[in-house]
Amino acid sequence: MDPTPLTDSTKSRLLVASPMLGDPNFERTVVFILEHSDEGAVGLVLNRPSEVEIEEPLEDWSRFTSYPSVVFVGGPVSREAVIALARAAQGRIDDSWQPILGPVGVLDLTSDADVIGAAIDDLRIFSGYAGWGPGQLEGEIDEGAWFVVEAEAADAFAATPADLWRDVLRRQPLPLKRYALFPPDLRWN
Repeated sequence: MDPTPLTDSTKSRLLVASPMLGDPNFERTVVFILEHSDEGAVGLVLNRPSEVEIEEPLEDWSRFTSYPSVVFVGGPVSREAVIALARAAQGRIDDSWQPILGPVGVLDLTSDADVIGAAIDDLRIFSGYAGWGPGQLEGEIDEGAWFVVEAEAADAFAATPADLWRDVLRRQPLPLKRYALFPPDLRWN
């Protein structure tokens, strides 16, 4: 029997971790979905900055990064993989930039930073990514592990990533908005 084809892709949307998720890799995370098909899904955790300054691994790109200018932990898969999100200043940059949501897209860091840098307004670098196999993400969503919400271009470049989980939930309609008040530890309730 063939699996049911994917009819509701989460590409370019956000996955907001439910307080009941229970996986420390994704506790209170906001994941921006880059790709979602019948083969699975790939996304980037937007709110996990590391302590690694961009200048260390990517000196050419460091002057273009958004605050905070650190490498973000994009997820637990392939931590050696580097993915960059960039906000195009005016439409499409060139073939080194692939759009995901309006002016936000994935940037190929093998491109010349001096040439591309002038065409971007924001840049964020991620180490690793979040990945799901065929049907895995759909199952987690059905189990209530994730809230699927619309993304805004500014989410990918939030200046205060520690507040992103709460901020995204606050802008949702009720009853989802109430989760923004959920304490980090239920014993605090």
